[in-house]
Amino acid sequence: MKITSVKSIQSQLILYFTIAILVPAGITCTVGMKLIYNQIINRAETKTISDLNSAREIYRNKVSHIESITRMTAIRSLIVAALVERNISFLQKDLPKTLHREKLDVLTLVDREGRVICRGRNPLVYGDDLMSDKFIERAIRTRQVIMGTDIVPQDQLSAESPDLATQAMMEITSTPMAKARKERLETSGMMLKAAVPVFDDDNEFRGVLLGGILLNRNFEIVDKIKEVVHEGEVYKGQEIGTATIFQGDLRISTNVKNKDGTRAITTLVSEEVYDAVLNGGNRWVGEAFVVNAWYITAYEPIRDVNNRIIGILYVGVLKQPFDDLLWNTLITFLGIALIGVILIILIAAQQAKKISQPLRTLEEVAGKIADGEYTHEVVVKAPYEIEHLAGSINQMAKKLEIEKHELEEWGNTLGKKVQERTDEIKKIHSQLFRSEKLASLGKLAAGVAHEINNPLTGILTNSSLLLEDLEPEDPRREDAEIIVKETIRCREIVKRLLDFAKQTKPQKKLTKINSLIDNIILLVRNQTSFRSIVIEKNLSENVPDILVDTDQIQQVFINIILNAAEAMTKGGTLTIGSRMSDDDEFINISFTDTGPGISEVHREKIFDPFFTTKEHGTGLGLSISYGIIEQHGGTISVESSIGKGSVFTIQLPVKTAEGEEK
Repeated sequence: MKITSVKSIQSQLILYFTIAILVPAGITCTVGMKLIYNQIINRAETKTISDLNSAREIYRNKVSHIESITRMTAIRSLIVAALVERNISFLQKDLPKTLHREKLDVLTLVDREGRVICRGRNPLVYGDDLMSDKFIERAIRTRQVIMGTDIVPQDQLSAESPDLATQAMMEITSTPMAKARKERLETSGMMLKAAVPVFDDDNEFRGVLLGGILLNRNFEIVDKIKEVVHEGEVYKGQEIGTATIFQGDLRISTNVKNKDGTRAITTLVSEEVYDAVLNGGNRWVGEAFVVNAWYITAYEPIRDVNNRIIGILYVGVLKQPFDDLLWNTLITFLGIALIGVILIILIAAQQAKKISQPLRTLEEVAGKIADGEYTHEVVVKAPYEIEHLAGSINQMAKKLEIEKHELEEWGNTLGKKVQERTDEIKKIHSQLFRSEKLASLGKLAAGVAHEINNPLTGILTNSSLLLEDLEPEDPRREDAEIIVKETIRCREIVKRLLDFAKQTKPQKKLTKINSLIDNIILLVRNQTSFRSIVIEKNLSENVPDILVDTDQIQQVFINIILNAAEAMTKGGTLTIGSRMSDDDEFINISFTDTGPGISEVHREKIFDPFFTTKEHGTGLGLSISYGIIEQHGGTISVESSIGKGSVFTIQLPVKTAEGEEK
């Protein structure tokens, strides 16, 4: 059989090694980037929801602040006396001062019939009826403080002040992806209001004081949300965090900027958010294109005192930093993969050369032997298989040389005796037959060695030599050690293939479950993570000995106990119980903690491989535990609810001998 060229061997080794690294690298990059992207977006959405909660508190605090100012004004004795005595001139002087001092837009006093006594912003307009205002009407009817958000029509704003009507009026800007809207002009305004009943010294109801702040073109709340939640953080010249207050679907207060740097008020929310929040009344979280950039956003409805949805509160985080992080990670992955491919190609080329050169020498010697030259001895430094093949060829050549000399001697003495000549000819024929068999076996051995040669042996030998030649501080030494280590591991894997194909069965023996639990408690209770945790036992005395693999079951129990300790970071109680099942066929072992509990979504995936909520977890602990219990013929389940802790229950069959149930 003719040996293939060096170039062919090199090209095949380089090709196979390149495929071997490119395929896993491609899969790793694809899966890794998907996991990283999902994790980044999930964390960003979780952060945005937290920001929305903070924004809601800032919004509510502003309402509470208005209520406090209005309440303190309503209980002032001078205000009460002026209301009782209808001292309008005093009110026309005092209420405007309070309004400007407390930076209110509205501070209006009405009597118990809802007629205006005095307006702090427009004191000369009074006497009209404000019972149409739902805050005033409800405060008069219930004699209680009413506060919240309201939509104020244009005529009421004009009565309070023409400036307020002008501030509220907005010409709607056409917005991509927004729901079609017929009205192109919004004249009403959104206002934070508080209506406080006024009582005299005899606790008799006298009227209502209404305080309010118009949100249209008022950026105090949204800028405070940005300052408190995002601390003014900027990415590539663009503010990372934004906040917006919508009146219906219209932006009336925002720090989202247009391309020219102006605030993007008078624009509309997208139709998708409109349907989810304004129509559905649900919170909406996700990626959204806001005015001129992509954001990770969260929206929730704003409701009036009648629980009617009248607007939207929004917070968003710029998505570009997360996209840049993802691309940087991808570039890093691809760079590592490229370096690995180059390294593998260099190693494959070097190893191919070391393997092909001895084979070429063997090919040349085999050709000379075929031409009748038996004196050439092959000396090569190569892997063991090739050196062994060279030794076999040398032995074959020596035997062929001996046979040649014997044939020559037989030829020289052939004419002495016919019978001897006949016998010699027969002997020569026999020896020639054996020589041909040896030659055939030699070629077959060369072909078989070529076909079954294991490149890993060559890699191991040469990488070991390479490792010996490298200095301890050489940066390539770590890579060489990895090659040697992984090649040895691959060789061991091949040698023990049948062992790996066998499944490891539990080594069962009769075990006292209660004693096993006691030993585990002694083992873990002095650990640091258990110092603030109280471990209680509720072990039934009538639990029999059962046939289990003690080490495997101990591994399962410890895993569940450690998970419970990690859940109770601020301390708590872990109760471990054992009892017989109702049909006496199983032992039930329960682990009850007082941790934060597990959500339904996580509970459905808790035994899946690689699923974890821990930052550095592998997601294999409970999956392995599940498999161990299943091999024992038992079950493992979990019951949990948020804020009420979790209960893990393990059922093990009652067996006293292999294949026998008690």
